[in-house]
Amino acid sequence: MEKAKTRRLWTFLAAMAAVMWGISGLFAKGLFNISSKITPMWLTQIRLIVSGIVLLILAAILKQKPVATLKNRHDAWVILAYGIFGLLPVQLFYFMCIQVANASIATILQFIGPFFVLGYLALTHKQVMRRLDILAAICAFIGVFLLSTHGQFNHLAITPVALFWGLLSAVGEATYTLIPVNIVKRVSSMVVTGWGMLFAGISLVIIHPQFQAIPNKPAVWFYTGAVIVIGTIIPFQIMANALRYVVPSTASLLDAFEPFSATVGSVICFGLVMMPMDWVGSILVVLAAMALNFVPKRIRQEHDEA
Repeated sequence: MEKAKTRRLWTFLAAMAAVMWGISGLFAKGLFNISSKITPMWLTQIRLIVSGIVLLILAAILKQKPVATLKNRHDAWVILAYGIFGLLPVQLFYFMCIQVANASIATILQFIGPFFVLGYLALTHKQVMRRLDILAAICAFIGVFLLSTHGQFNHLAITPVALFWGLLSAVGEATYTLIPVNIVKRVSSMVVTGWGMLFAGISLVIIHPQFQAIPNKPAVWFYTGAVIVIGTIIPFQIMANALRYVVPSTASLLDAFEPFSATVGSVICFGLVMMPMDWVGSILVVLAAMALNFVPKRIRQEHDEA
């Protein structure tokens, strides 16, 4: 009974973490609407550096030895690659898409990232795709088409720039998933993510420093703090702990709360008008991504017995 209650509690908290990730895009959109001086580049730098430092401090408090991790040269290079080619694009391009479109479109387009992972594994590791995977991929890209065109072949409902940044964000989601897959089996995910964020943030500052005068308004710092705390640190901690009680297949279903909260929030807060085909496209993308994690009960039981 106690285990069931604990599992239900962490299932609820995991859903709330997905909601937090979704509404963090709304805070970002609010920031971009305040001033043109607040750019995706600036917000990404702040988010990555501050979140990375906080996660590393938490890791040190929990005795996860973040500094010792970098003494292994191979691990250090993998984490650096994870930061620059995984965390940096998935966050920067996501904010770029939000700036030119909205949090709903950006989140839903990012949701097709798993299909790039699937394609990569099929090409490089000769992983055989199930019929369900192929059907899900077709549904996902039909969903993106409906979102982009409202179902009209001669009309783009979102700008090509928004579609470009959104798809790049999805590619970033794929590299974000693939690069650390081996290292997180040996090293704390908090340490890997903390260093990855810090490396990515510092790299962005070196490549394109953002020192313009940001409006010193309470709303600016509130939204920025919300993106960092509500959109990064709290949900990361929740999900890291929730996966001890919630099976990955359930967690993947709960991910659907992220685009749902981003879409509903965009409608309520920013007056986003969703056409019927937008809803159909959004649902197709989310259901398709969830289908990738579906494993028949019989196969799950055979795997557990093995």
